[in-house]
Amino acid sequence: MTRDSSAPPTATYRLQLQPAFPFAAAERAVPYLAALGASHLHLSPVLEAVPGSTHGYDVTGHDAVRAELGGEEGLRSLAATAHAHGLGLVLDIVPNHMALPAPERLNGPLWAVLRDGPASPYAPWFDIDWSAHGGRVLLPVLGGRLGDELAHFRADRRAGVLHYHDHVLPLRPGTEHLPLPQLLDAQWYRPAWWRLARTELNYRRFFTVSELVAVRVEEPEVFEATHATVLRLLREGVVDGLRVDHPDGLADPAAYLRRLDEATGGRWTVVEKILGPGERLPAGWPAAGTTGYDALRHVDGLFTDPAGAEELTAAYRAFAAPPADLGGQWPATLRRAARHVITHELYAETERLVRTAVRLCEGSACPSGLRDHAPWALRTALREILVRLPVYRPYATPGRPAAPEDATMLEEAARGARAAFAVPEEAAAVDVVRDAALGRLGDGPEQRDFCARFAQTASALRAKSVEDTAFYRYVPLLSAAEVGGDPGRPAVTPEEFHAYCARTQAERPLTGTVLSTHDAKRSADVRARIAALTARPARWGELMDELWRRAPGPDRHVAWQAWQTAFGLGAGTDGEPVAADRLVPAVLKSVREAGLRTTWTEPDAAYEEAVAGFVADGPCGPAASTLAPLARELAGAVRTHVLGAALLHLTMPGVPDVYMGTERLYAALVDPDNRRPPAFPESPEEEPAGLSGEKLRLTRAALRLRREHPGWFGAEATYEPLPAGGPAAAHCVAFARTGAVVTVVTRLPLRLAAGGGWRDTVLDLPPGGAAWRDVLSGRGGLRGRVPVAELLREGPVALLVREGGE
Repeated sequence: MTRDSSAPPTATYRLQLQPAFPFAAAERAVPYLAALGASHLHLSPVLEAVPGSTHGYDVTGHDAVRAELGGEEGLRSLAATAHAHGLGLVLDIVPNHMALPAPERLNGPLWAVLRDGPASPYAPWFDIDWSAHGGRVLLPVLGGRLGDELAHFRADRRAGVLHYHDHVLPLRPGTEHLPLPQLLDAQWYRPAWWRLARTELNYRRFFTVSELVAVRVEEPEVFEATHATVLRLLREGVVDGLRVDHPDGLADPAAYLRRLDEATGGRWTVVEKILGPGERLPAGWPAAGTTGYDALRHVDGLFTDPAGAEELTAAYRAFAAPPADLGGQWPATLRRAARHVITHELYAETERLVRTAVRLCEGSACPSGLRDHAPWALRTALREILVRLPVYRPYATPGRPAAPEDATMLEEAARGARAAFAVPEEAAAVDVVRDAALGRLGDGPEQRDFCARFAQTASALRAKSVEDTAFYRYVPLLSAAEVGGDPGRPAVTPEEFHAYCARTQAERPLTGTVLSTHDAKRSADVRARIAALTARPARWGELMDELWRRAPGPDRHVAWQAWQTAFGLGAGTDGEPVAADRLVPAVLKSVREAGLRTTWTEPDAAYEEAVAGFVADGPCGPAASTLAPLARELAGAVRTHVLGAALLHLTMPGVPDVYMGTERLYAALVDPDNRRPPAFPESPEEEPAGLSGEKLRLTRAALRLRREHPGWFGAEATYEPLPAGGPAAAHCVAFARTGAVVTVVTRLPLRLAAGGGWRDTVLDLPPGGAAWRDVLSGRGGLRGRVPVAELLREGPVALLVREGGE
């Protein structure tokens, strides 16, 4: 099987590499994955990382392929086997940050900076504010205050290192002879109690993870050093394409992508950009598109009953009675979460912005009209604007006009922020922050610094307040609380879905699309089961009342969330309870992220013990059998959603990424549950029974069709909605790709049945040429106007091609 290394993928298959699933294990899976129909393997990060890492995003070195995975020899062997089977490789790269490991010497560049300070040639690599803490880097690695931890330090003066438990830190040359207290004070770093990171940290990090230190990849020499290995693997034909992790953390994503595009010769590249509702990827970004969370939201929303979602939300409010800003109303919940994050977890980041804003206002290059803004006013303005941003960040550059959408967004946020000031004259600080965020205050170093850091902080705030807080507080419908989702409006109409697809084909036809990922809160099939509850919202509300009486939990919020998660995981389907060792950690993570009664940093041990006991005895216990009748009632709706979502994903515009194992039924919760090593069958033709087998056959048929006919789905393809006609037309979603393949799926089947079924609903198939044949059922001879009931007689979906056209 031959392949064109420069051709974009027709479909990628994501593998999460880790010591328990290294390159050799991936290589053994190649024959199966080639037979499945993927064109490329999509590998999680492969460069050196923290030992034992199950994800690889904690990079420690860019100059070598990770030894725990098999090293470069193992990667090349995997590539050779993949190439022999006609498959290419796509690599996930991490330009935004590196790990602060223990021992610290694992990160060579960071080790050099800790030893030699700002004079180190590696100092430009890291985003460190050397003006703070007397020119020392705060290292929040201590288990307690320094005075209480001194006994745990040990200086090896001959080796020039300082030991603290698992940490090994370099000693500044010339300080080895000093006694311990003075020795600590003489270093380029300040070992500190880990709790000080929230307020005192002076290096930029990934979100709020102090163990991940931000890298200044905007510097040309840093880009070259951190990308040398990956670019060499591209030049040598080992790798064919890239996925860029978290571009919103970069100072200038557009400039980075231009440099990357030039360095790779325009290889297929997608970026992990989370788009808000209505947001577009910036037109100037030289990338194929996003990794696909925007597609996920549109596919999921299509199978969510809008009226049922509203009823389910009402049932949740009646059951749990949450305050409006703590789970009762989505906008209020999101705003309160953002305010908490900006004043707590991101306090150090906002204070650094305030210091920069003060210097900007007082600088000689700025107009005198910017003077006399008090730090508290700038701080207030900054916070009030940031919490009002509806997307991750703006993309302004000093010295250039801001994009109209960014200018409009910042002005709207500023308008609301002014209301926080009692004295109108003091609200002028809002205009300063707005203009600085848009790069309007010149092109000096303070303006450039503020503009970049404002955007970087905004993206961290959005991620932490939405994905890691509000999604766990607002829980009426957990399937909507997904990365890129909009829990306040979970349903998507067919018209909106078609408009999204048409725009994608016109603007970014080779963008990525996903349904399940390593970062998803729940896999697609878990979300499908939960979304089916919108077809029976009243029944779910009654069940929750009954279950609360039988097995009351620590609070109603966690009870609703735990039972809905258990239902999504399969409780009630086969008579067996869900595994406590999977559900308990996921629910505990959710209550810590929600931060309502316990958190990661301020845990309430008694509450967490009560939650764990409730989950083990309730959703994972005998009471779960109460869900069985509802599970049976919704089985058809779940089947329709699972197969329909899979088929849409594999045939809509874009390049589908199939997450490992999801070609079959795949029930997984938030990490680490969704990062378990995969188990592939011995034979490519081995098929499971039931819905899992149906999904596998559908996936295999669609992937092979894409690989064998890339022109039907690629950059030059077309997308044409096919509206059904008749009384149940709203339940049929169909489209044609390049006039050669037709996708037909059913949506909201229980509402369809309640309305009398398909009745006289028809679908006009594209005219001309041979008759149509359903690849999934084998039925042929389909032409012209076809009754939908006849078309979908064998199942809820159909994949049509011209007879003889495969």
